[in-house]
Amino acid sequence: MIQHIDDHIPPFDDAAHEREWLAQECAMRRERLQLDPAGDDARSRRYRLLARALREPLPTALPADFAQRLAARVAAAPTRRAAPGRSFESTLTLALAAVLAVAAGVVVAIYGGAWLPSFLSLLPTPHAPATRWLLALAGCLGASWLLGLWQRHAPGKTD
Repeated sequence: MIQHIDDHIPPFDDAAHEREWLAQECAMRRERLQLDPAGDDARSRRYRLLARALREPLPTALPADFAQRLAARVAAAPTRRAAPGRSFESTLTLALAAVLAVAAGVVVAIYGGAWLPSFLSLLPTPHAPATRWLLALAGCLGASWLLGLWQRHAPGKTD
Protein backbone atom coordinates (compact mmCIF):
# COMPACT_ATOMS: atom_id res chain seq x y z
CA MET A 1 0.00 0.00 0.00
CA ILE A 2 1.21 3.52 -0.83
CA GLN A 3 1.88 5.76 2.14
CA HIS A 4 0.45 9.26 1.92
CA ILE A 5 2.69 12.19 2.64
CA ASP A 6 -0.06 13.87 4.63
CA ASP A 7 -1.42 11.52 7.31
CA HIS A 8 -4.86 13.14 7.44
CA ILE A 9 -5.73 12.03 3.89
CA PRO A 10 -7.56 8.67 3.86
CA PRO A 11 -6.38 6.08 1.33
CA PHE A 12 -8.13 5.89 -2.05
CA ASP A 13 -10.23 2.91 -3.15
CA ASP A 14 -8.41 2.78 -6.50
CA ALA A 15 -4.62 2.48 -6.54
CA ALA A 16 -4.35 4.28 -9.91
CA HIS A 17 -6.25 7.30 -8.58
CA GLU A 18 -4.08 7.32 -5.50
CA ARG A 19 -0.84 7.25 -7.55
CA GLU A 20 -2.14 10.10 -9.72
CA TRP A 21 -3.08 12.15 -6.67
CA LEU A 22 0.31 11.53 -5.10
CA ALA A 23 2.06 12.61 -8.32
CA GLN A 24 0.05 15.83 -8.34
CA GLU A 25 0.77 16.54 -4.69
CA CYS A 26 4.49 15.80 -5.09
CA ALA A 27 4.75 18.10 -8.11
CA MET A 28 2.87 20.87 -6.30
CA ARG A 29 5.11 20.51 -3.25
CA ARG A 30 8.29 20.56 -5.39
CA GLU A 31 7.02 23.67 -7.19
CA ARG A 32 6.12 25.38 -3.92
CA LEU A 33 9.60 24.64 -2.52
CA GLN A 34 11.13 25.76 -5.86
CA LEU A 35 13.17 22.58 -6.23
CA ASP A 36 15.09 21.91 -9.44
CA PRO A 37 12.78 20.35 -12.09
CA ALA A 38 15.68 18.59 -13.85
CA GLY A 39 14.86 15.20 -12.32
CA ASP A 40 11.10 15.43 -12.90
CA ASP A 41 9.31 13.29 -15.45
CA ALA A 42 6.98 14.79 -18.10
CA ARG A 43 3.85 14.32 -15.98
CA SER A 44 5.43 16.08 -12.97
CA ARG A 45 6.61 18.96 -15.18
CA ARG A 46 3.05 19.42 -16.48
CA TYR A 47 1.68 19.41 -12.94
CA ARG A 48 4.33 21.90 -11.85
CA LEU A 49 3.41 24.15 -14.76
CA LEU A 50 -0.24 23.91 -13.74
CA ALA A 51 0.60 24.72 -10.11
CA ARG A 52 2.65 27.73 -11.25
CA ALA A 53 -0.21 28.99 -13.43
CA LEU A 54 -2.74 28.56 -10.61
CA ARG A 55 -0.51 30.50 -8.25
CA GLU A 56 -0.45 33.55 -10.57
CA PRO A 57 -3.15 36.17 -10.01
CA LEU A 58 -5.71 36.65 -12.75
CA PRO A 59 -5.34 39.76 -14.91
CA THR A 60 -7.71 42.47 -13.71
CA ALA A 61 -8.45 43.93 -17.13
CA LEU A 62 -7.93 43.26 -20.80
CA PRO A 63 -4.80 44.70 -22.40
CA ALA A 64 -5.15 48.15 -23.93
CA ASP A 65 -4.69 46.83 -27.48
CA PHE A 66 -6.99 43.83 -27.07
CA ALA A 67 -9.52 44.95 -29.71
CA GLN A 68 -6.79 45.74 -32.22
CA ARG A 69 -5.09 42.36 -31.73
CA LEU A 70 -8.39 40.50 -31.94
CA ALA A 71 -9.35 42.33 -35.13
CA ALA A 72 -5.97 41.47 -36.65
CA ARG A 73 -6.42 37.79 -35.74
CA VAL A 74 -9.90 37.70 -37.24
CA ALA A 75 -8.69 39.43 -40.41
CA ALA A 76 -5.79 36.98 -40.72
CA ALA A 77 -8.01 33.92 -40.22
CA PRO A 78 -9.04 32.21 -43.45
CA THR A 79 -12.69 32.65 -44.31
CA ARG A 80 -14.76 29.52 -44.37
CA ARG A 81 -16.70 29.19 -47.58
CA ALA A 82 -19.60 26.86 -48.07
CA ALA A 83 -18.87 23.70 -49.97
CA PRO A 84 -20.03 23.68 -53.59
CA GLY A 85 -22.55 20.93 -52.80
CA ARG A 86 -25.25 21.17 -50.19
CA SER A 87 -24.43 19.93 -46.74
CA PHE A 88 -26.53 17.25 -45.12
CA GLU A 89 -27.98 19.72 -42.62
CA SER A 90 -29.12 22.21 -45.25
CA THR A 91 -30.71 19.42 -47.32
CA LEU A 92 -32.49 18.13 -44.24
CA THR A 93 -33.67 21.65 -43.37
CA LEU A 94 -34.98 22.17 -46.89
CA ALA A 95 -36.84 18.84 -46.76
CA LEU A 96 -38.37 19.75 -43.39
CA ALA A 97 -39.51 23.14 -44.72
CA ALA A 98 -41.12 21.43 -47.73
CA VAL A 99 -42.94 18.93 -45.49
CA LEU A 100 -44.20 21.76 -43.25
CA ALA A 101 -45.41 23.74 -46.30
CA VAL A 102 -47.30 20.71 -47.62
CA ALA A 103 -48.78 20.07 -44.17
CA ALA A 104 -49.92 23.71 -43.93
CA GLY A 105 -51.56 23.41 -47.35
CA VAL A 106 -53.37 20.24 -46.29
CA VAL A 107 -54.60 21.86 -43.07
CA VAL A 108 -55.90 24.91 -44.98
CA ALA A 109 -57.62 22.66 -47.52
CA ILE A 110 -59.32 20.54 -44.86
CA TYR A 111 -60.14 23.09 -42.14
CA GLY A 112 -59.88 26.40 -44.02
CA GLY A 113 -63.61 26.66 -44.72
CA ALA A 114 -64.28 26.96 -40.99
CA TRP A 115 -61.77 29.65 -39.98
CA LEU A 116 -60.63 31.35 -43.19
CA PRO A 117 -63.72 33.65 -43.40
CA SER A 118 -62.92 34.94 -39.91
CA PHE A 119 -59.43 35.97 -41.04
CA LEU A 120 -60.74 37.51 -44.26
CA SER A 121 -63.08 39.73 -42.25
CA LEU A 122 -60.04 41.18 -40.46
CA LEU A 123 -58.58 42.53 -43.71
CA PRO A 124 -59.57 46.10 -44.64
CA THR A 125 -62.05 46.66 -47.46
CA PRO A 126 -60.51 47.65 -50.83
CA HIS A 127 -61.58 51.32 -50.52
CA ALA A 128 -60.60 51.83 -46.86
CA PRO A 129 -57.80 54.33 -46.00
CA ALA A 130 -55.78 51.53 -44.35
CA THR A 131 -55.56 49.72 -47.68
CA ARG A 132 -53.63 52.59 -49.24
CA TRP A 133 -51.20 52.65 -46.31
CA LEU A 134 -50.64 48.88 -46.56
CA LEU A 135 -49.97 49.23 -50.28
CA ALA A 136 -47.54 52.10 -49.59
CA LEU A 137 -45.73 49.97 -46.97
CA ALA A 138 -45.51 47.04 -49.40
CA GLY A 139 -44.16 49.35 -52.10
CA CYS A 140 -41.48 50.76 -49.77
CA LEU A 141 -40.40 47.31 -48.63
CA GLY A 142 -40.26 46.06 -52.21
CA ALA A 143 -38.25 49.09 -53.37
CA SER A 144 -35.78 48.69 -50.47
CA TRP A 145 -35.34 45.01 -51.25
CA LEU A 146 -34.76 45.68 -54.95
CA LEU A 147 -32.29 48.48 -54.16
CA GLY A 148 -30.36 46.14 -51.87
CA LEU A 149 -30.20 43.49 -54.60
CA TRP A 150 -29.03 46.05 -57.12
CA GLN A 151 -26.28 47.34 -54.79
CA ARG A 152 -25.00 43.81 -54.09
CA HIS A 153 -24.82 42.93 -57.77
CA ALA A 154 -23.75 46.32 -59.09
CA PRO A 155 -21.08 46.18 -61.82
CA GLY A 156 -17.58 47.00 -60.64
CA LYS A 157 -18.25 45.92 -57.05
CA THR A 158 -15.78 43.35 -55.69
CA ASP A 159 -16.56 41.09 -52.76
